[in-house]
Amino acid sequence: MSAVFHSLLISIFFLVFSSPFAISESTELSTLMSIKASLDPHSTLLTSWNPSSNPCGGYFEGVACNEQGKVVNISLQGMGLSGNIPSAVAGLRSLTGLYLHFNALVGEIPKEIASLNQLTDLYLNVNQLSGEIPFEIGNMANLQVLQLCYNKLTGGIPSQVGNMKVLNVLALQYNQLTGAIPASLGNLTALTRLNLSNNKFFGPIPVILADAPALEVFNVENNSLTGNVPPGFKRLKEKFMYLNNPSLCGVGFQDLNPCSKLKSLNPSRPEPFLPQLPGNDHSARDIPESANLGSNCNGGNCSRQSKSSRVGVALGVIGVFAAFSAIGLATFSWYRRNEHKFGSTSNGISRRIITSQVREVYRRNASPLINLEYSNGWDPLAKDQGGSASSREIFKSFMFNLEDVERATQCFSKSNLLGRNNFSALYKGKLRDGSVVAIKCIGKTSCKSDEAEFLKGLKILISMNHENLVKFRGLCCSKDRGECYLIYDFAANGTLMQYLDDSNGSGKVLDWSTRVSIICGIAKGLGYLHRKIGKKPALIHQNISADKVLIDANYNPLLSDSGLHKLLADDIIFSMLKVSAALGYLPPEYTTTGRFTEKSDIYAFGMIVLQVISGKTSIMKLNYNTIELRQFEDFIDSKLEGRFLESEAAKLGKLAVICTHEYPELRPTIDVVVEELEEMGKFGISVESMP
Repeated sequence: MSAVFHSLLISIFFLVFSSPFAISESTELSTLMSIKASLDPHSTLLTSWNPSSNPCGGYFEGVACNEQGKVVNISLQGMGLSGNIPSAVAGLRSLTGLYLHFNALVGEIPKEIASLNQLTDLYLNVNQLSGEIPFEIGNMANLQVLQLCYNKLTGGIPSQVGNMKVLNVLALQYNQLTGAIPASLGNLTALTRLNLSNNKFFGPIPVILADAPALEVFNVENNSLTGNVPPGFKRLKEKFMYLNNPSLCGVGFQDLNPCSKLKSLNPSRPEPFLPQLPGNDHSARDIPESANLGSNCNGGNCSRQSKSSRVGVALGVIGVFAAFSAIGLATFSWYRRNEHKFGSTSNGISRRIITSQVREVYRRNASPLINLEYSNGWDPLAKDQGGSASSREIFKSFMFNLEDVERATQCFSKSNLLGRNNFSALYKGKLRDGSVVAIKCIGKTSCKSDEAEFLKGLKILISMNHENLVKFRGLCCSKDRGECYLIYDFAANGTLMQYLDDSNGSGKVLDWSTRVSIICGIAKGLGYLHRKIGKKPALIHQNISADKVLIDANYNPLLSDSGLHKLLADDIIFSMLKVSAALGYLPPEYTTTGRFTEKSDIYAFGMIVLQVISGKTSIMKLNYNTIELRQFEDFIDSKLEGRFLESEAAKLGKLAVICTHEYPELRPTIDVVVEELEEMGKFGISVESMP
């Protein structure tokens, strides 16, 4: 019996101690289910979060764990979540990344989130969060990125934020924040990007912030800031953005007027407000009346200052404030020296551990690390990359920043993904002006390595403008993400390929007149490409196919990817051509010459004509002799049920045959093709008038 009891004890010992994380895993599972209930109150989105599943087994969408079985990352961006951020999230003690941006979350930011002392990335931007920023956030010693922009947050910036020594990005734009910019932000020695634009901040910009050693981008546009802009911000050049603050002044800043003497009493003050003088409620002239400074009141009696004493008080303010400034700067300098002495080693070690841990998490988990960067990024227009002043001026109205692209696509949400191939991905997006666009994401390694050649390709894209070409809206190149984004108008009715073989599954059949109109539109777009017009050179498309013909809301055809080969690396172009060859769009001479000419495009156009009138993707078995015999039932789409004009069908059939002739010299030019189609339009009879 004792042997049995001994064996039982050993079994219990191994069950408990061979899985040291069993208890914590159970606790974290319970925490995750509480988080789900709060973020997804209708239980329609986080369906993979099941209490009977293992969160670290790859079953919980957006959840990643480390090797010890602890949850270290939650990536739920762009999922349409509409609940609240629960205080229960504080139970995930090992969490290093929390990505809840591009949702519709409401309510306040729970102060308990500040207890996540391992958190390095907190993305709550583009939601509908309200309330104030919890001052407890200042205790998050390892936080590197804090994204709270595009919400409805109110109140001010807690001064405790200045305690976050490794904070790299602070984005608070497009909220309803108010108050003064706290001078404590100048203590953020690792801060590189600070965006406070489109809020209600007032008062002057703290001088100490201009001395932040790592600051690269500072945006305070569209606020109510006043006073002298510290000269130290000149080093940021165009990355210091300050427009639409009417009462700002300064020397050496474009669009700012020099300050009057009253507005520059003490340009070296480290605090946003002048110190309160005993017995007075006077504040600096450039502070709005809405500033809550308080007054020295005894019961119901508050002292008032007469107009005649203002000059004397102002002079007194200067003296007192100079003394406070000297003491404050000396104290700050001592603090910085000691912080560097005692804190640099430990912070460096912990940061390396965190970075290593995050990389390991993402190596083993499918959820991507989404990092919103607000920078000019990869700039092929820079002087050191061959860009001239005239080039930059040409591109100025076409440039988007990464924030625009990520906002439009809801941070590249899977719900907005239209398609993907081996070198690019296509997303549907919505710009701030409400227009719907298609955004093609191309990896930098897929682009031409020569920056000058890449720049030439971009100029060609901008130079093209025709009613039968997809309109190019702009571009964004991100060095940090290593991608280039090409932005086009969105075509509401998909691609021509979707209407062949009823591959879209809608059962919708294009009528005959629409098919003829599509063929004519493709020819006109191709004619525009082949001709040199203004600064646009004559171009060969090289990759025309039914997939590259988009259909807009009015069923007009739009050629896509025109000029794209001017941007792509040779191996990418070759891989695209292999697909075209498999679909029958490449002319026979390409196999021997390896070269494209205008006649190559004509061949592909002829193949598309045959596809459109036959309604089929595969047209290799068509017998072209039936055209002369007028045996239309052999190649006209049977789904038309005979509703087509035989005269037009015969002309289109003959045109397709000659365009796909084996010998390129016997194929017509695009101008001849357009002329034939226009002639057919003059004498053609509309479908509506047919019996």
